[in-house]
Amino acid sequence: GEYVVGQVSGSLGAGAAPAAPLARLFCAAAPPVLVAVPGGNKKRKRAEEEEKVSEDQNSSVIQEPPVKAKKARKKEHSEAEKKLSERENALEQADEEEDQKLFQNKAKQKKKASQAITKNVVNSATGATAKQQKRKRVADETVDRRTVFVGNLPVSCTVQVLKSLFKKYGQIQSIRFRSLIPAEDTVSKKVAAIKHKVHPNAKFVNAYVVFKEECDAQKALKENGTEIASGFHIRVDTASKTSSHDNKRSVFLGNLSYDIRDDAVREHFRVCGDVVGVRVVRDRRTGLGKGFGYVLFENTDAVHLALKLNNSVLMGRKIRVQRVADKRKAQKSPDQSRTPKDRVDKKKKKEKSCSNDSFVGEKATPLKKSTKPKRLKTIPKSKAGKNK
Repeated sequence: GEYVVGQVSGSLGAGAAPAAPLARLFCAAAPPVLVAVPGGNKKRKRAEEEEKVSEDQNSSVIQEPPVKAKKARKKEHSEAEKKLSERENALEQADEEEDQKLFQNKAKQKKKASQAITKNVVNSATGATAKQQKRKRVADETVDRRTVFVGNLPVSCTVQVLKSLFKKYGQIQSIRFRSLIPAEDTVSKKVAAIKHKVHPNAKFVNAYVVFKEECDAQKALKENGTEIASGFHIRVDTASKTSSHDNKRSVFLGNLSYDIRDDAVREHFRVCGDVVGVRVVRDRRTGLGKGFGYVLFENTDAVHLALKLNNSVLMGRKIRVQRVADKRKAQKSPDQSRTPKDRVDKKKKKEKSCSNDSFVGEKATPLKKSTKPKRLKTIPKSKAGKNK
């Protein structure tokens, strides 16, 4: 029953072909024969692949509904999670805002506390400084009340001369010279006073005498007008603001010579009455006069006589003599200083301006009433017929 090599070739026909050549094909010793593979295998592979793809598609089509359900569930879960996350974020933001507000409130409270502390410190400091300033002012005022100003002293005057003049009124605390003009610009006034290095053109100096008691300073005012040297009548006055100067008993002098002396002014106005004091305003650095000054008389009657010396010649100059105006009254009522003539002129100007600016219309003449009887209105026939 087994297949024997050569049976097929022998069965085809007797003697058709020898068996030896066909047997060679199946012999082991025979070399292998390569046979070309037909293209039908590729088609099979393609068909198999197509079948697999179709099977996969079918399986995917069958499995699509559960995937969509999963996606929908995921979406639902994601929306709920979003809402929860939003709520959590809102709560976190609210907590953060509250924390920030608390922090800001604490910072504000700290600032207020620090500002209050600084204000208290400043107020205490300012209070202390104000108290110190008040004490200084009080001390200065008390010192000024105990101090006497001595003017129109000769340059050769010394501390000993002043002490010998004022020691009879009370115990002197200190004496200091002022209005000194140094011989050189490099030398200070203090050094010039100590070393007596005064400018050769300087002719007088001033001084302050401080007493230990206020009553002694008031007594020392008696030395006002005394002649301490030839041509030098001293002016003694209190150093406080409440000086003995009286505007009603004083006159103002203008156009004075720059190198004028106080005694020259005193001699010029001695004819009017008793002169209490002469004050020529001078430059602090040079000591020269500024061209104006004041004369204080003992009585107000001397002021009327002094006003008559207006435009009189003193040291080659025509001097001006005027009353001393009170500054307070001038500030309160500036219109009062004007003369009545100026006021009248001002009123006239106002009236003129009002008459020019204002418009006055002409008076209308009333119409005369006519005595003629009024005519009746005539109605046309056409209109009369219509009314009927």
